[in-house]
Amino acid sequence: MGVVVQKYGGSSVADAEGIKRVAQRIADTKRRGNDVVVVVSAMGDTTDELIDLAEQVSPLPAGRELDMLLTAGERISMALLAMAIGNLGLDARSFTGSQAGVITDGAHGKAKIIDVTPGRIEQALAAGAIAIVAGFQGVSQDTKDITTLGRGGSDTTAVALAAALHADVCEIYSDVDGVFTADPRIVATARKRDHISYEEMLEMAACGAKILHLRCVEYARRYDMPIHVRSSFSQKNGTWISDEKDESMEQAIIAGVAHDRSEAKITVVGVPDKVGEAARIFEALAASQVNLDMIVQNVSAAATSLTDISFTLPRADGQAAVAALTAIKPEVGYASLMYDDQIGKISLIGAGMRSHPGITAKFFSAIASAGVNIEMISTSEIRISVIVNEAQVDDAVMAAHSAFDLDADEVEAVVYGGTGR
Repeated sequence: MGVVVQKYGGSSVADAEGIKRVAQRIADTKRRGNDVVVVVSAMGDTTDELIDLAEQVSPLPAGRELDMLLTAGERISMALLAMAIGNLGLDARSFTGSQAGVITDGAHGKAKIIDVTPGRIEQALAAGAIAIVAGFQGVSQDTKDITTLGRGGSDTTAVALAAALHADVCEIYSDVDGVFTADPRIVATARKRDHISYEEMLEMAACGAKILHLRCVEYARRYDMPIHVRSSFSQKNGTWISDEKDESMEQAIIAGVAHDRSEAKITVVGVPDKVGEAARIFEALAASQVNLDMIVQNVSAAATSLTDISFTLPRADGQAAVAALTAIKPEVGYASLMYDDQIGKISLIGAGMRSHPGITAKFFSAIASAGVNIEMISTSEIRISVIVNEAQVDDAVMAAHSAFDLDADEVEAVVYGGTGR
């Protein structure tokens, strides 16, 4: 007997029939002799609907009250799921994030887990019950207020609980059969990977792959917790994420092609090429809590001693960044700002590219053959990312995917629920 932590996304519990289907899967896992802890997201689009409702009431709702509102979605799911499991003859007990011992900092809307004390969960398991935990939420260590972990936070809740309970595995259920070599909504012939390393999955999550939340993978790597990404709509084996080496598993050069349509690009034009000017720019952005991604500085023109600095950032932070940079224009003395929110990022990811020369040239050639212009380039040891026009993202993804022979022989990827989560 072992401890199994399962997480079910919103598409898996979108309606009563989905909840009953998930309850049956959980009951089957319990009857196989496992202690089972389940983390659930809000039903379907509940979180989006609650945000819309809040904005109708207040254009800038207070973070504390918005967190109190949004956590209601997961509480609905956990209670309904516990009822459905009870109807199958098993004991199930539901817990909020705070009741489950998920302790966070006080940052409303984007809190980070700082400790997990799952005493009540352990008591429920000892009594033979299935524990159902509301994902995405916790309680602030300092203020004791309810907090939320940000989008995708239920993934992080599940892995954090799995680590605290010393579980055998953390199973993440969504509406696709695992981690694919590209978004199946763009590339129908995307291939499911049987195994991906934490390192590769971290890059894919950071580069826009929506199947797993970035912090969830970071947490799993820190505590060496294996993740099994599966579909709640089928019985197929999914994708294992771990650093365990298995010679029988595929050893692909390229793990996949990820894309991200949620970024924007800012170019600071005509920055004086003097010591400290770049520092002033990025200090202002840091003070405004703006996270940057790719950064490129042009070589300064000899005649003018001026340079341009371009960087990408989350589109949601665009206006805050522009305001911060506008405020320091008299101090820095740059000429102008250019803001572009019609961009997309394409990333080629694979640990195998370390030892295979020519990957970069092949990637750029594939994108060029699709008639796509590259605006910015960024690389790491296992990733190459480029910025392109948003309208050409699909073309670039398909071209890169085919160039590296990632296509399956037939249509393999199915998005059962329609969202990819």
